[in-house]
Amino acid sequence: MKRRQFLKKSALTLTAFSIVPRYVLGGDGYTPPSDVLTKAVIGVGGMGQWHAFGAPGKLLAVCDVDEKHLQNTLNKAAPEVRGYKDFRQVLQRDDIDIIHVATPPHWHGLISAYAARAGKAVWCEKPMTRTIWEGRELVKIVQEQGAVFRINTWFRFSGIFYGFGTPVKPIKKIVQNRLLGWPLKVVVNAATGFKWKFYWSGKTHLTPQWIPPELDYNFWLGPAPYKPYNPHRVHRTFRGYWDYDGGGLGDMGQHYLDPIQYILEKDDTGPVEIEADAPQQHPDAVGSWRLIRLKYADGCQIILDGENRYYDAPFIEGPKGKLYPNLKSDIPDLEKKLKQLPDPEPQVTDFHQAVRERLKFALNEQNGHRSASLVNLAKIAVRLRRKLIFDPQKQRFINDDAANQMIYEPFRSPWKF
Repeated sequence: MKRRQFLKKSALTLTAFSIVPRYVLGGDGYTPPSDVLTKAVIGVGGMGQWHAFGAPGKLLAVCDVDEKHLQNTLNKAAPEVRGYKDFRQVLQRDDIDIIHVATPPHWHGLISAYAARAGKAVWCEKPMTRTIWEGRELVKIVQEQGAVFRINTWFRFSGIFYGFGTPVKPIKKIVQNRLLGWPLKVVVNAATGFKWKFYWSGKTHLTPQWIPPELDYNFWLGPAPYKPYNPHRVHRTFRGYWDYDGGGLGDMGQHYLDPIQYILEKDDTGPVEIEADAPQQHPDAVGSWRLIRLKYADGCQIILDGENRYYDAPFIEGPKGKLYPNLKSDIPDLEKKLKQLPDPEPQVTDFHQAVRERLKFALNEQNGHRSASLVNLAKIAVRLRRKLIFDPQKQRFINDDAANQMIYEPFRSPWKF
């Protein structure tokens, strides 16, 4: 097909895009697949620095509502990099292929949705969204727009799985070949290699203070409820407040639980029972918790052990055996068996390849929403401190209005999907 015919046909079939990215249609300024894709980073105060200067891609724009964060980043960037305070201006640029969303979690869903509608690929920080409702809506929008999406956690396909001492791949091989039997129980605690960051707790008596001139605090809050400014609410301590995140559970939860979801073959479902043992929680400030249990319909369980009370527990236990960190196990000849077992199905683990070739990335909006939902379900159980019954297909609690209200927490006006 001639290029002009292709453009005409594409324009008819891609009318949902308000801005069509260069890597889809080509045209003036088109970057050939052999060249580096371009990117913009929204939120450059923390992990945004890695997204700007560590992640692949040519940086063209950075955006932050804090003038100091913005200027500090521009001082380190190439001269052609432009700075913005409003992310919507970034999305209007047709020379940017990928939007990196490195804001606090209460912005993840909205900015990712805006970026997908602008025809951009999206690389979003974890957790994917702050609520289950936001995740459901974002999945719809990303798929309606045909956007390429990834969450910035990678342990299901790359690297050593935290303190476990091994990549996920051999664990997946053991489980998918039923060497441990079925169903399985997974314990996530310090003994099995995972430490929950309980220092990410909020303060319960914040004194209102003057907003620093460099910070647009109202824009920083965005869709979150208005609360008087205090420096502990923003920047590196925001995780301690329910309106923006969920403490150490929100910070580390998707890192820890996404690989477990993959190992347990739960990428398209969720638990049916969730319960938490936790102190009374403050309505604003996140506190600690002792134990969270998530149980699936087939009997598989994930135990989040905040107190490390199961200090001698295996990481995974089934009716046929146990698996500990560093692949220690009571399975006979495990090392030999691992060499003979088939590998897991291949995954697309290069995000830029996924963008160029329009492929589904290994950790995308769909399975990412399910693992983010594990975190959000656990947060709700901690706040309500009782057993909850959940329908993973409808993604609603059964006969529990209080819990369902925490699934859907409306945005502050004027923000909406």
